[in-house]
Amino acid sequence: MESSLPDKKLGEENESVQKTRKKKKSIDAWRPSGAKDPFAMLDALPEEKQLEFQKALHLFSMDKGLPTSLTEASRLPHPFWDTQPVPKIGEDNPTTHGPIQVDTPSVRKEPFSLPQGFTWASLDLRDPAVVRELLSLLKEHYIEEDDNTTRLNFSPEYLLWALCPPGWLPQWHCGVRVSANQKLVGFIAAVPTTIRIYDTEKRMVKVNFLCVHKKLRSKRMTPVLIREVTRQVNLQGVYQAVYTVSGVLPKPVATCRYWHRPLNPRKLIDVSFTISTLTGNMTLQRALKLNRLPEEPKTAGLRAMTKYDVAGVHVLLQGYLKKFHLTPVMTQEEVEHWLVPRENVVDTYLVEGSGGVVTDLVSFYTVELKVLNHPVHKVLKAAQSVCCVTTSTPQADLIEDALVLAKSKAFDVFTVLDLMENTTFLEKLKFGMGDKSLHYYLYNWRCPSMEMDKVGLVLP
Repeated sequence: MESSLPDKKLGEENESVQKTRKKKKSIDAWRPSGAKDPFAMLDALPEEKQLEFQKALHLFSMDKGLPTSLTEASRLPHPFWDTQPVPKIGEDNPTTHGPIQVDTPSVRKEPFSLPQGFTWASLDLRDPAVVRELLSLLKEHYIEEDDNTTRLNFSPEYLLWALCPPGWLPQWHCGVRVSANQKLVGFIAAVPTTIRIYDTEKRMVKVNFLCVHKKLRSKRMTPVLIREVTRQVNLQGVYQAVYTVSGVLPKPVATCRYWHRPLNPRKLIDVSFTISTLTGNMTLQRALKLNRLPEEPKTAGLRAMTKYDVAGVHVLLQGYLKKFHLTPVMTQEEVEHWLVPRENVVDTYLVEGSGGVVTDLVSFYTVELKVLNHPVHKVLKAAQSVCCVTTSTPQADLIEDALVLAKSKAFDVFTVLDLMENTTFLEKLKFGMGDKSLHYYLYNWRCPSMEMDKVGLVLP
């Protein structure tokens, strides 16, 4: 009988040559051959290799994540923030109030330099195509949980609400594009606002939606985005900003904690949503019983806000927010923008007393989370409390009504920060402590730090 070994060996050699050529083709994608789209090189790799890079980049971003406490932050260098007009970690709590950079700086006219192959772009969100581009970037590359279980999932309506309040400017929506194909790979936004800090009212901006494509996290694009949006804001004569971050930077003016009230305990347990009241020895049946709510709101006359209520709501808010040290100062136009209900964006309910006077108000906005890697659940819907103002109704009763209304709208969880007067109802209404804090920062402003119950500002 003739041996089949030579034929087998030849087959193995041919297979080896094919694998070598395939490997060489993948490697060649990384070899410089003139100007290339930086994403084309990654896309040329086999799918399994791309997934390996994504996982590695996710772990890299976690390792480089922001510290979660002042003690941890004090041990780390802050080379970028050390160059900025912000309070430094380790400084004594200031007793003075005012700008850190007193003299009006000269504002450079040219944009800051980007790495080769990238260019700046102002995003005009009046263009639906631009909105779709921004949504795509945020959905894939904005904040996600460290365990890679959920990611914020924005709607076009939400973005237009959050980024286009009265007085917004396209140049304050700073984007970064790939020069070769104009793909959007970075973004940061500033929107106009007036904030009262203790007794001082300042025209400033809220900075939000800082996002960099995962494949560019190693290019230190974040500081450049911050510098550029600062430059654009300074060009309009504005030199202060307010922003919130879950990590610790130099240096928070206040820190609040997230608290959550389950509305759909079964789903929250399924997706491992972290709430202290659903951990330990809590069973599903106990959770369902503990978190049962009334079928209907019990506050007489409670109804949805309309645009015809704007003037009354404005008066109510002006009086209520005087209690706090860090609050928005809104015009009637801004009250209409931020609080008049929009489907799947913001819900506001009020009680109207005699003579048409608005006596009570509760408001929350929609935060949708995409659930990652789950066989059944794809979306988690959270109601984020904006404010609860009461003059004739007990606050706990009005919040309970808000829980009932949110559940009727298919929200899975109701979230509040322990600011304003929110601590008065947390235990009674069975809110559980979350695993994250939110730190408030002021750019180019020094003032004494404040306790959480003196914060009267919730940023969308």
